[in-house]
Amino acid sequence: MILESMADAWAWLNQHPYVLGAAMILAAVVLAKLADLAFTGIIKKLTRKTDTNLDDDIIKQLHRPVQWSVILAGAVLAVKLFFDDDHVVNTASRLIYSVLLILWTLVAIRLSRTIFKVLIKRKHGDTALISALPLLDNLIMVILLAHSAFWLLDLWHVNVTPLLASAGIVTAAVALASKDTLANFFGGVSIFVDRPYRLGDYIDLGPGERGQVVDIGVRSTRLLTRDDVLITIPNAVMANAKIINESGQVPRYRVRAAVGVGYDSDPEQVEQALLGALEGLPEILPSPAPRVRFRRFGESSLDFELLAWVHNPADRGRILHEINKNIYKKLTQTGIEIPFPQRVVHFAKGAAQAHEAGDGVGDAPQAGEPKD
Repeated sequence: MILESMADAWAWLNQHPYVLGAAMILAAVVLAKLADLAFTGIIKKLTRKTDTNLDDDIIKQLHRPVQWSVILAGAVLAVKLFFDDDHVVNTASRLIYSVLLILWTLVAIRLSRTIFKVLIKRKHGDTALISALPLLDNLIMVILLAHSAFWLLDLWHVNVTPLLASAGIVTAAVALASKDTLANFFGGVSIFVDRPYRLGDYIDLGPGERGQVVDIGVRSTRLLTRDDVLITIPNAVMANAKIINESGQVPRYRVRAAVGVGYDSDPEQVEQALLGALEGLPEILPSPAPRVRFRRFGESSLDFELLAWVHNPADRGRILHEINKNIYKKLTQTGIEIPFPQRVVHFAKGAAQAHEAGDGVGDAPQAGEPKD
């Protein structure tokens, strides 16, 4: 009986398309309200149990678009029932689909912005990553807009082939005109991915280009030298340069102090004196322990090298200054000679006698010449 009543009602609605269309719209509104209740009643309760607010923000942004999507989907069905003209139906359907496409493109952009804001807050201590995230955010926005524009034109049967050809020509021209900028951009991307250095690291690129990394940007990297000189280096150069990261993965740096002693010195006594030169220097790390190495037999000295580790590479110059002073004091106190280069000139016996006898040339001043 109930099935027969439903069949009769459906037959009557088919004879009155306007009433059926209105019923479709009403059903869409009811479904939208049910979706709203699902968001507010079920999903929001689940998101309150999490520690982050990101899911709450996402649900809040999806709340209204889902409702309107359900209503617009019902409007598409109602249009097909209201109108018999295929041209009108197609035009109205394309218009509704365009609204849906634009709506969800904007939603995707807003969600992307929200996610990247949360990531930036969580990575507040990593300036390199903070610099990369806005770049990725803008890149995603451009991709979403381009994707939406392509499908919007395709929806209205606009031939995009000439547009793509023109866009390719314009892109090639822009790429040629800004090749250095693009090289720096991709160099920055490779630095962000490979991470050869971080903010605060001490890196060495060659003579005069050693310093602390104070900024890692999309286009360039900035180093602050020990002379307080700020050096800006394009990322294209940094991506292809040999980078010596003195900070590295281990938070310590080795200082080397070379010294030469006389050949009559006792190597054991020299080693003890050099290790004693490190006493009173709190910057010297106890582990790894300092050590002394007998490197070579020099031309006029026995060459030793004192090796010690410090925590901060920026202290290298100052610590080496203190070590050298202490080495000099210790070796002087223990009576160990620090030789310096000397030259001994030997005269042959025959040349010495000839010099003493003289040959009369240049031995006496000529008349009228002043005497020394």
